[in-house]
Amino acid sequence: MSARIENLVTSGTFSLDGGTWDVDNNVWIVGDDSKVIVIDPAHNPQAIAEKVGERTVVAVLLTHGHDDHIRYAQEFAHLVHAPLHLNPADRMLWDAVFPDQAPDHEIVDGEEFPIAGITLNAIYTPGHSPGSTCFYAKDLDTVFSGDTLFNGGPGATGRSYSDFGTIIESIREKLLTLPDTTRVCTGHGDDTSIGAEKPHLQEWIARGH
Repeated sequence: MSARIENLVTSGTFSLDGGTWDVDNNVWIVGDDSKVIVIDPAHNPQAIAEKVGERTVVAVLLTHGHDDHIRYAQEFAHLVHAPLHLNPADRMLWDAVFPDQAPDHEIVDGEEFPIAGITLNAIYTPGHSPGSTCFYAKDLDTVFSGDTLFNGGPGATGRSYSDFGTIIESIREKLLTLPDTTRVCTGHGDDTSIGAEKPHLQEWIARGH
């Protein structure tokens, strides 16, 4: 197994429900010296392409359809000649940014994406958005959680198309069942682990947020 994980932080904005905020996004690159998968190529297509270098991008995977994650993903995918994948339950978010275009492929729960001797498994985790999807690399003991699970608790659910009860159920049933040692590579901010987040989730439930 030669697969490794690389991270690039890009900066831009997130807009929804009439508001706009400055954000830093984690871009994740998984693969080897020959081929990679890129997860959530946000904000700066050229910088991400430079990070990839001469390697072949076999797929661009989107964890969800919020505009900070997708607005420049199409440009990046075209730049590196790679197919772009999104869960269809987030198509309304996609259409708000790209009304005349469609993602190349629809992600389905359990779908497998092989790369560099490992496999990324799609785990459907609605709540932050209807189509939020995480990607689990068992052989790397890592899950790419998008905005579903952060260092310190669940992703935000205070805006359109999100639901707190749904995200808690997704985390409890789909993510906290992974080994405690599993590294959680998030959409924003620092990494964490499944074991570290279990007490945080209980606190959120107790507070009723």
